[in-house]
Amino acid sequence: MTSTSIELEIQRHFPIIGNINDKSPLAYALTRGATEVVNTMQMLAAEAYINGAEVPDPILRSLFDSCMPLFFQHFPALLAPYEWVLTETDHLAEGSKELMKLQYDLPQGMLNRMLGDWPVIYPKYSMGLWQKGAATLEQSQMHMIDDMIEKLEIEDGDRILDFGCGWGCVANYIMSKFPNVRFTGLNLSQGQCAYMRQKMQNPESYLSSDRFTLIEGDLNEVQFTEKFDKILSVGVFCHLGNLTQAFKKLATALKPGGKVFIHIITVRTPNHISSAYTHKYIFPHGRFWNFDAVPSFNQDLKTIERWYLNGINYSKTFANWLKNFDDNQLLVKGLDYGMDYEKFRRIWRFYLIWFVANFASCDGEINGNAQYLMVHA
Repeated sequence: MTSTSIELEIQRHFPIIGNINDKSPLAYALTRGATEVVNTMQMLAAEAYINGAEVPDPILRSLFDSCMPLFFQHFPALLAPYEWVLTETDHLAEGSKELMKLQYDLPQGMLNRMLGDWPVIYPKYSMGLWQKGAATLEQSQMHMIDDMIEKLEIEDGDRILDFGCGWGCVANYIMSKFPNVRFTGLNLSQGQCAYMRQKMQNPESYLSSDRFTLIEGDLNEVQFTEKFDKILSVGVFCHLGNLTQAFKKLATALKPGGKVFIHIITVRTPNHISSAYTHKYIFPHGRFWNFDAVPSFNQDLKTIERWYLNGINYSKTFANWLKNFDDNQLLVKGLDYGMDYEKFRRIWRFYLIWFVANFASCDGEINGNAQYLMVHA
């Protein structure tokens, strides 16, 4: 075989395009090498920005707008920077405490202003639903929860587990609509739990009733003694690396005939994806599961219905968070972020600007949100 034919053979199997798990060992190794080079270049550019390189917003947006469609449509394998993105991890969740420190235990004053904090809709760090005509961020989050209520078929009197309950927004809103629903919320974040405990002392909050129970604990370790009619999880599965163990745990907490609803960031690419930047600065061990990943697991729970929500919904949500973040700089810059505030600001602006473009890329049809309705297998 000539050198030219060898090169053609390698090119024919080079799995930069497609599912790198289904290719030859040589092609897999070549792809992993190419991925390492690409991510090194990305991180050099990103860290130059967060360390002070002046790049005007329009140029940064233009860069993301031009690059992301190329990756999603032609080179999705380069969006899996680590081996663990492609398979299940040993534990249900990896790096949970590190995640809390980097993300969810940031100063509450900053998070309230960025995400929004209203009488019924508390801070909610997940997609707002805009496709039904929402005009504001608050309204988009209401529409998102209303849509979830309909799909999960929540009924008054249900006992519901919120698996990773954030700041209690979903529980508070649903309890405002159903006077006999009872919620149990599970959360590891000290900051989020402190926020909810304050609300539990506020008679104007639905979390203050005896219908809400807060469990502060690690997803890896918690065991549920109660069984629930409905279980919901919004955004948490982006932080879970083992679907097998997660579904087994949820199945043991679900009543016979009960239903599970999972809302998650997803990609319609052949493989799961992640980011070296967000892994280091935003979401340690975070990943976007492929749209077909959840239905492929049916040992303890099985998917009976699923929905893909166009990424434009999340792009608009991120655009609102970015505007709120920028508009409140004078109010939040004096808080304690554990680092120089100017660096923190650049880390987060890079992330927010990127994700506005990320979810709008390819008209929102590749990177968006997925929802799954599941029952006992």
